[in-house]
Amino acid sequence: MEDIKVITENRKARHDYHIEDTLEAGIVLQGTEVKSIRGRKVNLRDSYAQIDGNAEAWLLNLHISPYEQGNRYNHDPLRPRKLLLNKAEIKRLIGVSREKGWALVPLRLYFRRGMVKVELAVARGKKLYDKRQDIAERTAQREVERAFRQRQK
Repeated sequence: MEDIKVITENRKARHDYHIEDTLEAGIVLQGTEVKSIRGRKVNLRDSYAQIDGNAEAWLLNLHISPYEQGNRYNHDPLRPRKLLLNKAEIKRLIGVSREKGWALVPLRLYFRRGMVKVELAVARGKKLYDKRQDIAERTAQREVERAFRQRQK
């Protein structure tokens, strides 16, 4: 297995969306952005991916805090960042992202072989009752595990 160092995860995405498929994409960054990411000063919470008219994928609303020693070379924290995907992946994502109810959501940001990668998910939004059902299932599972542990003692 390859060496993966997870920087941050978007845990709220799994709560808000049904994850259908995932894929890995590279991301175009500036030097001060990479230094901020190494310091874990990044937030994926409200970010999403979008395919534009030129068949390019962009990651929007990814917040990377300015690097403290970056002075004039610092970056805009919310600037759009280009995703590095091959043509076949982009074509597949174009079809999916145009459908109503589907979204491209980043799940986690990590280093692989020294390069920053983002795990994108093709996801469908959950309704409120779906979220409640998931919470109820998790609570029931916890209760079963707790009862099982009590019986083992």
